[in-house]
Amino acid sequence: MRAIEIAGRRGASLRQFIARGRRGDITRPRSFATPTFDASNPRIPPYLKLVKNYEKVKEVLGRGSALTLAEKILYSHLDNAEESLLTNTNGGRDIRGTANLKLKPDRVAMQDASAQMALLQFMTCNLPTTAIPASIHCDHLIVGEHGAQSDLESGIKMNQEVFDFLESAGKKYGIEFWPPGAGIIHQSVLENYAAPGLMMLGTDSHTPNAGGLSTIAIGVGGADAVEALVGAPWELKAPRILGVKLINKLSGWASPKDIILNLAGQLTVRGGTGYIIEYFGPGVQTLSCTGMATVCNMGAEVGATTSIFPFSPAHVRYLESTHRHDVAAEAKKFSDIVSLRADEGAKYDEVITIDLATLEPHINGPFTPDLSTPLSQFKKTVQEENWPQKLSAGLIGSCTNSSYEDMTRVEGMVREALEAGVKPASDFYITPGSDQIRETLRRDGPLDTFKEAGGTVLSNACGPCIGQWKRQDGVEKGTPNAILTSYNRNFRGRNDGNLDTMNFLASPEIVTAMTFAGTTTFNPMTDSLPTASGKEFRFSPPSGKEIPLQPFEAARQEFQAVASAPDSSVEVAISPTSSRLALLEPFEPFPTSELIGLRVLVKVTGKCTTDTISAAGPWLKYKGHLPNISANTLNTATNAATGEVNVAYDMDGSQYTIPELAQRWRDVSRPWLVVAEHNYGEGSAREHAALQPRYLGARVVLTKSFARIHETNLKKQGVVPLTFANEADYDRIHACDEVETVGLLDMLHNGGQGDVALRVKSFRTGEEILIPTRHAVSRDQAQFILAGSALNLLSRKS
Repeated sequence: MRAIEIAGRRGASLRQFIARGRRGDITRPRSFATPTFDASNPRIPPYLKLVKNYEKVKEVLGRGSALTLAEKILYSHLDNAEESLLTNTNGGRDIRGTANLKLKPDRVAMQDASAQMALLQFMTCNLPTTAIPASIHCDHLIVGEHGAQSDLESGIKMNQEVFDFLESAGKKYGIEFWPPGAGIIHQSVLENYAAPGLMMLGTDSHTPNAGGLSTIAIGVGGADAVEALVGAPWELKAPRILGVKLINKLSGWASPKDIILNLAGQLTVRGGTGYIIEYFGPGVQTLSCTGMATVCNMGAEVGATTSIFPFSPAHVRYLESTHRHDVAAEAKKFSDIVSLRADEGAKYDEVITIDLATLEPHINGPFTPDLSTPLSQFKKTVQEENWPQKLSAGLIGSCTNSSYEDMTRVEGMVREALEAGVKPASDFYITPGSDQIRETLRRDGPLDTFKEAGGTVLSNACGPCIGQWKRQDGVEKGTPNAILTSYNRNFRGRNDGNLDTMNFLASPEIVTAMTFAGTTTFNPMTDSLPTASGKEFRFSPPSGKEIPLQPFEAARQEFQAVASAPDSSVEVAISPTSSRLALLEPFEPFPTSELIGLRVLVKVTGKCTTDTISAAGPWLKYKGHLPNISANTLNTATNAATGEVNVAYDMDGSQYTIPELAQRWRDVSRPWLVVAEHNYGEGSAREHAALQPRYLGARVVLTKSFARIHETNLKKQGVVPLTFANEADYDRIHACDEVETVGLLDMLHNGGQGDVALRVKSFRTGEEILIPTRHAVSRDQAQFILAGSALNLLSRKS
């Protein structure tokens, strides 16, 4: 009864608020403090529109309905609330996991590696501008090597063609362009675009970082981004909601990073699939905005759709410190109406409680972000597993942990060690997340402290986190070694291309302490370091400042966003002879019959991430050239039959690399499929992992399970993702087997309704079997597959 009474009062407030707008009591163009959609200030969410949408949602579901925060924001962005919430949902009672939500996001952000393909796709739609605000962030193409200035100069010289293309596309279509050196996309979004109640898409899996500012931010592929950019509704299966209750307060060496490192250990890399993680409880009020962002950032590592925190005073402090008093004022008014937290009586599908008072630091890895070990047990684990005890390098910063709070906590540790005469025993790298952060650290002193300690301050870019790292320590490929990072992902070979580099994820404080010790067995909570004077030095528990005493220093002029109205006279810069950029040719539509004559290109065993399917690092230079980048397809996948990496065998027994065989089959028009195990495509939002197989001739991918983003990306590119109805059937299908679909054509023409099976003829024995499968193809996705790709369909409509 209590929840119904509260909902009723909020409904009355909503109606009064909207009525004031209709009467003209809300002066629209004059004040940024008015919750209204103002096209001249796109960085403020369209709060009045969202209020109206929320009112409609309450009418559809009943005014007594209690919603979680995630549901409030998601549903307020529905294109048609009644259609999305009441279609096949038992009158709105079974929305989660059932409804296909058709959403209208407020904004799109694109990093430079994925923006190339997204913009190439958008250009085929022949529109003069984007339907919603968008931004391009040049952060993925700078290699970390010697330090910020020289690395940035080298990166610009090496990638000038790509940067010119992105900037010219931004000018032509009215998209804000953040130049190389401006910052990492997620940090720039948090500082400039994220806002309570906003919904945005980003072409990077760590887009949920913005959830730390009470934003629904979802990582997607480029085709998804294009849907939003052209103004089409974007479809999402209604997520379930996992509630994480935080109680008490962090202390000592524990940090916000340890919340998600611990949670990843509990959930595993698949445990969040199909869920939004929503944090609540009294512990939320003790965290900084940037600490919440760190937690949300790594929600991608458990497969979650996104993560979010409720609106809190910390958000207001952060908005005001980043020069957004107007957004803070509007957000407070909006929250007074909608209440940016879960309604009393709202139900979560599952609840996990984390006691911050007893949480200890965790270290996750190697080779997977969910192998979580408490610090107190890490030394023993290192010894038992025979992991390297020598630490090659410590790397802090990145989009996950480069906040002012992170850096001032570390600076206190570094200053304390220097005063005791102790310097880092391992290479020490620092990556500021943005030029705003860098300039503020320069102004307030931490940057000088890091340099005094011998640290290498890298450019404001992704760098080593995504494989853009040219190591200077002589560690050769094939050499087992350990690094500690405050990054978010640690797949094999990801950081330096060395499959034997073990990346252990931890907070910046733990990374820094171990870097000074030079060993993976050091525990700063209990251990000491020797000094030149013979005395023992022990780190004090870290402390830092949530935000600077003075507002953040503005980024240098050359690193600020370039924004202008769309200009149709601008020529998008693409050379016809380029090896980096190539205009796209449409994929062929689905045939008028079942798929026949498919062959299994390779059967993959073990973890198969988007890094496995489409490697980053040096391959990033080909992100805008589909034929060239396709030469890396599945080039670190393990052949289930032989245990070999990047080896496949043709039907005559000839040995090739996997992409070589795929290209040979493409050349003779032989369509193919891949067979794989669980969580296929986990990791990055990298749509190239779908585009490349499609370009080379893939029509089906058959697995035990998929990661969410990759499954969607496959469908958007016209590839049919299927899962085994019986996982044991994985052992009944092999490389070069001939495959024919059964029921697929009818399923597609029936809007995703119907079962699909595969008739498999063994290449070795000629025996035929029927393998039943499952799929999650919606009505709209069926149309994408029939058209050959989502882009084909969007191009026709536009």
